[in-house]
Amino acid sequence: MGEPLIELRNITFAYPGASCPVFQDFSFKLLPGHHLGLIGPNGCGKTTLLHLIMGLLRPQSGSIHIFGVEVKKERDFLQVRQKVGLLFQNPDDQLFCPTVLEDVAFGPLNQGKSPKEAVTIARETMARLGLNDFEDRITYKLSEGEKKLVALATVLAMQPQLLLLDEPTTALDEATRHRLIHILQGLDIAYMIVSHERDFLNHTVRTCCHVHKNCCMVE
Repeated sequence: MGEPLIELRNITFAYPGASCPVFQDFSFKLLPGHHLGLIGPNGCGKTTLLHLIMGLLRPQSGSIHIFGVEVKKERDFLQVRQKVGLLFQNPDDQLFCPTVLEDVAFGPLNQGKSPKEAVTIARETMARLGLNDFEDRITYKLSEGEKKLVALATVLAMQPQLLLLDEPTTALDEATRHRLIHILQGLDIAYMIVSHERDFLNHTVRTCCHVHKNCCMVE
């Protein structure tokens, strides 16, 4: 099966002022090549789990290992963010440039690509997602579904080895939802999806896990 891409060992995490932790001695693994869905009630920690993996939140105890290496400090997570792409639930948290092309090219530029290389990568990524005519569109004027696809393009343009998606179907119309399913089915990298939509997960992942405070239970 290979070494886990992600492994959380005995994680405890609580938000400041909370009466109880979100996770208590929580353990989790994601293996290479897996397409995994995470389900569970609101407040069970699904989004928190993604943010812990990306270093946006830090546990009070336990350890996080990404690609076989323990990550603790911000510089460790900076390297993680070069290899692991996170699609936020709200695309407005991800899009900040004036035009779509600038947004999609930003990641490759941040990875050290030249402006010409970054634009080429951005255009190729947009073409894969059917966004060819979006280059000069003003990002904040897009529909919610269009923003979601552009946000996904910004992540995929960084050519991640692993993709994390937080409620990717929120506010999508049916046509865009089917388009997203088709895109995900065509990816050849491991990914993990947080979603309340079981039908969507049935079309995009092989395994679903129910998140609890101490573990992820396979359904």
